[in-house]
Amino acid sequence: MATSSVSFKSREDHRKQLELEEARKAGLAPAEVDEDGKEINPHIPQYMSSAPWYLNAERPSLKHQRKWKSDPNYTKAWYDRGAKIFQAEKYRKGACENCGAMTHDKKACMERPRKLGAKWTNMHIAPDEKIESFELDYDGKRDRWNGFDPSSFALVVERFETREEARRKYLKEQQIKKLEEKQGNENSEATVSDEEDDDLKIDEAKVDESKQMDFAKVEKRVRTTGGGSTGTVRNLRIREDTAKYLLNLDVNSSYYDPKTRSMREDPLPDADPNEKFYEGDNQYRVSGQALDFKQLNVHAWEAFEKGQDIHMQAAPSQAELLFKNYKIIKENLKYQNKETIMQKYGNAASEEVLPRELLLGQSEREVEYDRAGRIIKGQEVVLPRSKYEEDVYANNHTCVWGSWWKDHQWGYKCCKQFIRNSYCTGSAGIEAAEAAADLMKANIARKEATEEIPEQHEEKQLATWGTEVPKELVIDQKLLADSLKKEDQRKKEERDERKRKYNVKWNDQVTIEDMEAYRLKRVHHDDPMKDFLH
Repeated sequence: MATSSVSFKSREDHRKQLELEEARKAGLAPAEVDEDGKEINPHIPQYMSSAPWYLNAERPSLKHQRKWKSDPNYTKAWYDRGAKIFQAEKYRKGACENCGAMTHDKKACMERPRKLGAKWTNMHIAPDEKIESFELDYDGKRDRWNGFDPSSFALVVERFETREEARRKYLKEQQIKKLEEKQGNENSEATVSDEEDDDLKIDEAKVDESKQMDFAKVEKRVRTTGGGSTGTVRNLRIREDTAKYLLNLDVNSSYYDPKTRSMREDPLPDADPNEKFYEGDNQYRVSGQALDFKQLNVHAWEAFEKGQDIHMQAAPSQAELLFKNYKIIKENLKYQNKETIMQKYGNAASEEVLPRELLLGQSEREVEYDRAGRIIKGQEVVLPRSKYEEDVYANNHTCVWGSWWKDHQWGYKCCKQFIRNSYCTGSAGIEAAEAAADLMKANIARKEATEEIPEQHEEKQLATWGTEVPKELVIDQKLLADSLKKEDQRKKEERDERKRKYNVKWNDQVTIEDMEAYRLKRVHHDDPMKDFLH
């Protein structure tokens, strides 16, 4: 019944809400107000104004339609790869047993497995890694160049220059070799076989084909709605060329982007540079006039953002002229800043000798003072002082803190006190401290002299024993024989419960002979002959 009543109530509320919305749309009721106090347009449909159930909204609102997911934690930044935080000198508890870093364990260690880890050798402790946790925003997730380090391209440039140098050297050697062979052939018989001529022609054909940069022209029938016609169509590539993604199929090698069909780096970095016909797309992007055009574009964008009416595509000549003026002004400003700094601080690289006043803080000028210490003639030299307070004595002290040392403690020499920032008591305090120390020593000596050493009395205790019998124990043999008979009788009654009486008398007075009889008759569980005693 409770469930049906609740559902009925919700249906009634829903019906009333629909009637109220219809009245608002008709202009018979005022517009509803959202959580921020703003009116909601009554013509907005209900499925837009009503918030989803998981937001737990108590009233209609348009807050869920706005950009309510704006989180300050979202960022476009990238991980600071290879950053080190702290490098310890000794192994710390809980660190990696292999390298000694605190940010990971031995299972997740990326260093070479050592024969003896840092936990045992306590040497070569690896620095801790920088752990970052952040969420990328919309642009950061879709930026394919996010995290790219431009300084890593220096390695590509160095490899390219090395390859070019090797290529030039190889071509020069080949030219010298051909000249030597030509001179040798002129001196000897100048007869060349037909097979060698065919081989040379084949090699020249290969070279010409590899140097061919234009696309092949193909006559092709083009079908259109108005009818077919024969026209010249250029192929995208020579059909004999290998596709870029087939040059190197290693996943961890050169990056191949199938969307733009570009391979950034050299797919075959270790191959002979003379045998390559493709060295990656980056060599076209960052070489020649492409780099200058990129800088021109960047300058146009930055100038437009700062308020200048400049557009690279609309007025390219104007953009180029402004860029040239910008570079000239930048060089002049850089030169002016350099001159200003040199005038203010001087040039350490120059050979000019600095004046003696600046080097030593002193001069040969004569300064004359009066009786009050005022300067009459000349100029007083201001001695440099440190940034710390000097000759400042607080609380009536005449010495600074740390001027006295005793019993591994620092103190004031003027009053011999160990408490810092205490009030100075002078010589009277020193005498009082010495008198108190002498009195303490006298009291300790008097107490040691009058203190009596307590006599040690041996306590007589009953002989109690287990498996070992004390040597000073005196046992009466007659009483021992009676105790042995009683012990046999007791054990016999324990074995035969039918002879046990109803009224049992118990005696808690145990004598030395009873203890000895129990010890002699006791069953040792470790005894191998215990089962044959009865």
